Amino acid sequence: MALKVENVELPKKYHDAVEHWHRHNFKDYDLLLKYWDKYFPKDDQFCLCAKMELGTTDVIQIGEQKGEKKRLKPEEMTPEQSGHLLAIIKAQASTEFGSIQQHAATVDRAPEDEDKFWTMRVMAEELRHGYQMLHLLLSEDWSSVSGGVTGEQMVEEILSMTTGSHVLDAFNLDYDSYTDNVVFAACIDRVGKYQLTMQKVCAYKPMADSMPPMLREEAFHLAAGVIPMRRWAQKAAKGDVFVTMRMMQHALNKWVPRGLEMFGDERGGDTNVNFGFKDMKNDEASSLYHEELRKMIRDINTRYIRARFPDYTPEKTEQVLDELERSRGTHHGLAWTDLLRLPDKRFFRRKGVHAFQMVGIDGEPFTDVEDWLRYLAANLNDGYIASRDMKLYAEALRSVVSGEKTPAEAIKSMPRLKRVGGTCPCSKGVRWVMEDADGGQTTVAVR
Repeated sequence: MALKVENVELPKKYHDAVEHWHRHNFKDYDLLLKYWDKYFPKDDQFCLCAKMELGTTDVIQIGEQKGEKKRLKPEEMTPEQSGHLLAIIKAQASTEFGSIQQHAATVDRAPEDEDKFWTMRVMAEELRHGYQMLHLLLSEDWSSVSGGVTGEQMVEEILSMTTGSHVLDAFNLDYDSYTDNVVFAACIDRVGKYQLTMQKVCAYKPMADSMPPMLREEAFHLAAGVIPMRRWAQKAAKGDVFVTMRMMQHALNKWVPRGLEMFGDERGGDTNVNFGFKDMKNDEASSLYHEELRKMIRDINTRYIRARFPDYTPEKTEQVLDELERSRGTHHGLAWTDLLRLPDKRFFRRKGVHAFQMVGIDGEPFTDVEDWLRYLAANLNDGYIASRDMKLYAEALRSVVSGEKTPAEAIKSMPRLKRVGGTCPCSKGVRWVMEDADGGQTTVAVR
């Protein structure tokens, strides 16, 4: 059955603003379009537009208003509902534009042209997803719950964000190498898949209608992560000196904790379900996500073993992997630690119920903060260990362990970058802002 989708373009000044944004933040956009047919000959040409699925249900499927007509305008919801949804839309927009800025820093380091164009396609589709969220902000009047902030001002705010000032932590971390481009797609875009899937039921129909086209594109984003990881594992098994399992493991250790935190505190999510915006609470969704990552990693490990022992049948490969996971031993020179491992859900967390707990990749507990930090230094890549983000994490952790702050206070005290000065993406003025426990802010440094 043919899919029915309506393409919608933003009013000219907003469309032009997005075009202006990508000229500064996605310089190879035109190059991607020029060679699109070469690298993606079976796919439709890229369209910078909002795509609204037609023919979706108009009945609320979950929550306190289940069975009622879906809402078409913000004023048809309660102020609490519309305010909550507005925050979701703005956060979604921030993540889409934020991921482009992250990818742009290292996309040119891709080992092959095909890898680069795959990543650029991800960037273009994230641009479209951000555009989609801007459409939701601009197509209706949200001023009654935005504190008087206009749609134009919200768009300006979102387009002025840079790495460090986005809503979610995962989009405020710099990439250290092209490995981050790939592992981010495999792990963080997978969170995106879950969020979009949960929001397909959204009681606000324009939001629900936005999800299916985005989900279809998100499938490619996962492939842009998983397929290179599979290929790299096979190369590593054959002794390629430039590709190692350790390299991928360190990237997993960096991104999996941030991915888990994107679902929100494990104790929350009731509001989204009650309002009919999502069909799962945070803990349920994050647990399914973690288990899906486990399956992804097992698949990659299977390919590594088969490349290492090409005479093994698939059944033999599975047996070897099962035994290595059970015994944590070795098999003909292959150690369990040579394979990829899924970090424990408590590992390296800074938000949620497990914030600032000192639990290793395999669930091993630590009691001494300096031993723990040395462990992290050995299990994250050097570029990230040397970052300001890690310095600030260590400071916050020490304050929790010493009893100076509670985990909740430490979470609020972690600084993030905020832009000052002009709102054009050309602006370079940023400052470190520390949120106090009472919600106040203190400028820490200016650069």
